[in-house]
Amino acid sequence: MITVELARSLRDAGLVWKPASGDRFSIDTPAFKADPAEIEVFTVSDMTIEAQHYPSGTILGFNGTTEWALDSVELHEALWWPREDQLRDMLRGSFVSLARTETAGGAEPQFTVQIVFRGEASSHSAPDAAVAYAHALLTLVAASSDAA
Repeated sequence: MITVELARSLRDAGLVWKPASGDRFSIDTPAFKADPAEIEVFTVSDMTIEAQHYPSGTILGFNGTTEWALDSVELHEALWWPREDQLRDMLRGSFVSLARTETAGGAEPQFTVQIVFRGEASSHSAPDAAVAYAHALLTLVAASSDAA
């Protein structure tokens, strides 16, 4: 799973979230900010937390059984925690490969994601595949917004 800092960086770079069942998120407002180790992550589900779309915007509605003190959260107050498969899918045609490399001395293996965007290749390594994918996507989103 990616870190809260990486999730915020993706959002701040311009990654757009369209909530769907199974998506994970946390509430990212001053009233809910806590130590990153204590952040509560919720899951969108048609039964408990559903994305409700209105002309004025999307809210995440808590259907009573999960959080009795919380009715809904506006989408801009939620921080999306994309899963590994979602991160990989968002790389689309720029994705080249994912490789796992064992390191010497029993250290954690490294995962390296390679992408190509506008003819430029880049590699992104991390001890977790989702984090490597997120760094690659961050590079892609930033390059796309720079070109806009």
